[in-house]
Amino acid sequence: MSAVISARGLRKQYGKAKPAVDSIDFDIPAGRIVGLIGPNGSGKTTTLKAALGLVPFEGELKVLGKDPRTQRDELMQDVCFIADVAVLPRWLKVKDALAFVEGVHPRFDRAKAERYLARTKLTPEARVKEMSKGMIVQLHLALVMAIDARLLVLDEPTLGLDIIYRKQFYQNLLEDYFDEEKTIVVTTHQVEEIEHILTDLMFIRDGKIVLSASMDEVGERFHEVMVPADRAEAARALRPIDERTVFGKSVMLFDGRPRSELASFGEVRNPGIADLFVATMKGTYA
Repeated sequence: MSAVISARGLRKQYGKAKPAVDSIDFDIPAGRIVGLIGPNGSGKTTTLKAALGLVPFEGELKVLGKDPRTQRDELMQDVCFIADVAVLPRWLKVKDALAFVEGVHPRFDRAKAERYLARTKLTPEARVKEMSKGMIVQLHLALVMAIDARLLVLDEPTLGLDIIYRKQFYQNLLEDYFDEEKTIVVTTHQVEEIEHILTDLMFIRDGKIVLSASMDEVGERFHEVMVPADRAEAARALRPIDERTVFGKSVMLFDGRPRSELASFGEVRNPGIADLFVATMKGTYA
């Protein structure tokens, strides 16, 4: 199956600053949930904006087989986007928002949006100006997730929601939205909360992709070992990519070393995404 998003030499530079996105290549197949993870200023949002036709760029980029620069109107019929800031008119009522989207988007499922809203405290007569930030996010999510799009792009989608609603959102995403015909690209700072739903990881740093792998590949490739002090020097000879101390023992992270080889040094486990991310980024940002 051809890639939903395919980039070759994708580059974006703002003025004379260093490139926000620096000649990157990647492919995202259909039916995947991809975490695009990077620190602030790493280029992840610029990459998403390029894919959505929101910023000009250099290089080749195809989204659902279309060029976002010249075919954006056609492309957006099959794409939904939730930005990190949900902007809705303050005078808007919930029922009016539903009616508006139902009138302008042929793939909007009002019943699905209403089912999502039924799990919240939002009422049809509630106005945006009366809502908390978290409630505005919930309304925005309900509107966008009820559109039957082939590609859903989420840039910090649960910003402003408390942990209960964040977990509920990702549960809804799996149960009510995702299937093998759809693709989701998500960025978030709460990487632990999306780890269980991801099929693929992309780490971006200084405008470059530093890790791109499926979660299965990550599980096979990276291992953490809890190493006692008397085995630490021998384990360091295998050149871990990161080391930290927990309860007097060294926790070493290895890339590409077989689990069987590492088992003689201590307890072996798969690292969490957050630990892998920190290890990958360490030393790059002050």
